[in-house]
Amino acid sequence: MRLRFCLILLLFLAWNASAWQIVEFCPDPYLSGDPDEYMVIEGYGCTDGLVVTDGEGGFRFPPGTMLEGRTTVARNGAAFYKTHGYYPDFEWEYCHVSVPDVQRSGRLQLANSQDEIQLFVYTTLLQEIAWPGDVHPRQGQVHYLERDEWDRRILLLGQSRFSEAAFAGIPGTAFVSPDCSYPVFEEAVNCAQESILLNVYEFTSMKMAELLVSAKKRGVNVTVLLEGGPVGGIPAEERTVIRRLSENGIRVLQMSITDDFHAPYRFNHAKYMVIDGCRVLITSENFKENGFPDPGISGNRGWGVCLEDEGLASYFADIFEYDCSGAWIEEASGAGGIEDDPYFRQYEVEFEPVEFTSAHVIPVISPDTSHLVREMLEGAIESIAIEEAYITNVSSDQLNPFLGAAIDASRRGVTVRVLLDSYWYNVEDECDNDEMAGFINSLAAREGILLEARCADLDLNNLEKIHNKGVIVDGRSVLVSSINWNFNSPNFNREVGVIITEPHTAAYFLSAFDDDWNAASCQDSDNSFDYLKLAITGVVILALVLLYLHRRR
Repeated sequence: MRLRFCLILLLFLAWNASAWQIVEFCPDPYLSGDPDEYMVIEGYGCTDGLVVTDGEGGFRFPPGTMLEGRTTVARNGAAFYKTHGYYPDFEWEYCHVSVPDVQRSGRLQLANSQDEIQLFVYTTLLQEIAWPGDVHPRQGQVHYLERDEWDRRILLLGQSRFSEAAFAGIPGTAFVSPDCSYPVFEEAVNCAQESILLNVYEFTSMKMAELLVSAKKRGVNVTVLLEGGPVGGIPAEERTVIRRLSENGIRVLQMSITDDFHAPYRFNHAKYMVIDGCRVLITSENFKENGFPDPGISGNRGWGVCLEDEGLASYFADIFEYDCSGAWIEEASGAGGIEDDPYFRQYEVEFEPVEFTSAHVIPVISPDTSHLVREMLEGAIESIAIEEAYITNVSSDQLNPFLGAAIDASRRGVTVRVLLDSYWYNVEDECDNDEMAGFINSLAAREGILLEARCADLDLNNLEKIHNKGVIVDGRSVLVSSINWNFNSPNFNREVGVIITEPHTAAYFLSAFDDDWNAASCQDSDNSFDYLKLAITGVVILALVLLYLHRRR
């Protein structure tokens, strides 16, 4: 009988031991001295015998503590609250009267660059986490355990973790800038009856702002979210827009690094709008005159879609609400008197909006699911067309992961074309788009693969610049997004996009791409012709020299 009891007890302890895991932790948060470092332990039952240690200090739960599910234990409850906006379940430095204390032994403080955590039940080691090794830390990074593997994505404090999703049978409208972007935006806003949620990196167009004001005056609830610290600062034109929206009762928010909280994203670089909970407009363009010009006026080359589906709209509304709910949000203030009304050249419209009725749509959210861009490229069978404002590599010896996936596709026989912007600030330095195109073409020539890169001929196509961030795969699927091809955009920014699989939609964007690509080929042809003339001249001169030398013999 005693033997049976001991076996049952051992089996119970073994089952209980296997149930406990550290599933989340942050050893290097943003507050000075890291008082807000924490870990999350998952398990059910009595915690007697459960010990957490880093080899120098540790803690155990008070005797008889029963836990169910996920339990957050922070170093300092008050500091954790400052970072997260809520209190942890326990703390180990006895700092806040409203937070229960664990029983600490020694000095437990997780080192930033190198340390380890061990989880025991009595003398049985359940889990050991070492860094670097099991995870690779950086400041602000939270490490998550998913299906017994540590998430390799760089996910920082406050960032969302939206899951992959797919939506079928989606109708919508495809459009390109500068040809027809403004009429689609205008129609979408004018049709709004209940609500507009708008998130954009920069908003300087007073004309677009007036459409939102009109919507507000007819009873539509409008909320605008902006980036609080864009490169170069908030322009005076945007402050004018903020003032105009605010004085008409529209709530304008901005995502910023505040005195009390570090923003979860390097930049809020998304460009989308959710209308009446049933429609989503997504674009590569900021809400500026060059992104949404009147038809017949030149501007940026960009792509956009307006999609109609309640489930899809709900997905993006959840993203909007999440990003507006953190301590990183401030009320925007506007002052100024300048309007965004630059002079642009006349432009002959080539592409009208195109409607489609049944597309398969996958949201792409950065940093949550930006890996889907790479997977899209990896799945190519026949062709890839890439149109980007710019592409930068991670380092001198490490390719941009998206570019690397496209090059690998070319190595297996996929035809890959890469079109880059040639606006002055993208070609003036020693390592930008023209050098990137040269690198790609040299690699293609060296390996004999179907890969070619060009810089756009903006003058011939009468465009201000290529601001697009788009991909077309196999003439069937198209990526419309705000995600630039650098290291920062897919890993640290808030970005949004969609992968649309629908042949007619892909054909529409491919026709716009081909128009830009062929203009660039004319430029290349002109250059080739110049080189040919130089070569012929050189041959003629050489022949004359040889003839002269021959006659002097």
